[in-house]
Amino acid sequence: MRRRSRAVQGGGRRWRTTAVLVVVFSFTAPHRFSPPSTAQSRDVILATTTSTRDAGLLDSLVPVFERQTRYTVKVIAVGSGQALAMGRRGDADLVLSHAPEAERALVDSGYLVRRRLVMHNEFLIVGPAGDPAGLRGLSDPVAAVRRIAERRAPFVSRGDQSGTHQREQLFWKRAGFSSIPRNDWYIESGQGMGATLQLADEKHAYTLTDRATYLTWRDKLQLVPMVEGDSLLYNVYHVLELNPKNAARINVAGGRALADFLVAPETQRLIGEFGQSLFVPDAGKEASP
Repeated sequence: MRRRSRAVQGGGRRWRTTAVLVVVFSFTAPHRFSPPSTAQSRDVILATTTSTRDAGLLDSLVPVFERQTRYTVKVIAVGSGQALAMGRRGDADLVLSHAPEAERALVDSGYLVRRRLVMHNEFLIVGPAGDPAGLRGLSDPVAAVRRIAERRAPFVSRGDQSGTHQREQLFWKRAGFSSIPRNDWYIESGQGMGATLQLADEKHAYTLTDRATYLTWRDKLQLVPMVEGDSLLYNVYHVLELNPKNAARINVAGGRALADFLVAPETQRLIGEFGQSLFVPDAGKEASP
């Protein structure tokens, strides 16, 4: 039995067991995923960004995979930076991430051996309806964060090196800030996307979010979309397989089976239909640069 350090989810040290959601679905595609042999571990540890959990997508997909293969998936939902670090250490069998630059660095260094495109959606900046920074109508996120800083309007950042946080940092850099603002109006949540949206709502603040999580939480918030549509807001997700030479403890077969499942045609159809198209399936296309 292999031993692994437990990952941090939302600041706690505990496994997150994937919620079971009954999905009426029959695999009719020619893809079949080999069930584990008795010599293999039946557990597959998936390290993933919080947006796939907070939007409810994995609660729909994971039970289908488990019924098809008899594997049991343990989902560790953290920021993409933490998920990739887990993959590098061998504390996960597979990574689902949306941090392209960090992903490429690990592929180039040999820690990850295969990176496939799964889906995309987009980021947007949301904020209070009163719009104290005057962002409504803008499409350029760089101009938006510059205006937020000029007017010292409250802004809540993930602050956790997630894919969302890394994209936000890019905006500040392009806006001319050599470092992230450290002021009373700039608040770091250190939490996942759902919790960050709730905090921004409480503070009547702006925040950067992926569209899927925002739409999932929208009815519980007073925040409204302010900035959207720019190419810098494109948000792409890849599934990444680990190099067993660097992580001898991983379940290679289980990780590969789950990766193949995520890009299979029937799964892509489910992704496209999920929650009125919160995610756009992309499998088979060239991986994002």
